[in-house]
Amino acid sequence: MTDRTPSEGPGAGDASTPSPPPELLHALVEEAAKKSSVLWLSYPGSGRARPAWHVWHEGAAYVVASAAPASGEQELPRLADAGHATVTMRSKDTQARLVTWTARVRRVEPGTPEWETATRLLRSSRLNATDQASLPERWERSAVVVRLEPTGEVPEYPGAMSSESAAAPPPDTPAVTAGKPPRVLHRRSAQARRLW
Repeated sequence: MTDRTPSEGPGAGDASTPSPPPELLHALVEEAAKKSSVLWLSYPGSGRARPAWHVWHEGAAYVVASAAPASGEQELPRLADAGHATVTMRSKDTQARLVTWTARVRRVEPGTPEWETATRLLRSSRLNATDQASLPERWERSAVVVRLEPTGEVPEYPGAMSSESAAAPPPDTPAVTAGKPPRVLHRRSAQARRLW
């Protein structure tokens, strides 16, 4: 998953263009969420738009967020308590911003039928986990599962995109490259290039 905010799609919308019917916008949100496994979240306390992998099920997106240090899950601080969030989906083909919608944010409680369903779906999408069988138990201890349900508000969609760029600089990180970069295989040396 890349940590780059999706860029704006081609062209901004014309304010005189009538809005599509709500059911069409809902279908766009659902289709975008089903086709892409990554969404971008902005919410109170997020500081910046944050990428998150998710699954879509019965009209809502579900995400897993870390609730403890070194939990191995995506860092979405205070998402479960945010109440609402702005969700941006990108086009799978162009990677451009496709649709932005508002979501009600609700924590999914462990032990409920919704928890069982959500964790089963999320576990099947978490292909790189080393503890696949015990993921729900680990999530119950050190993570939160959150439901993002569309409110029906869709501020951006094709033909009505903001003209402002959504690009953002990468966040600060203490990570550094130690030492000389590794040699690239199958790359001719400067001496060999001069010979040609």
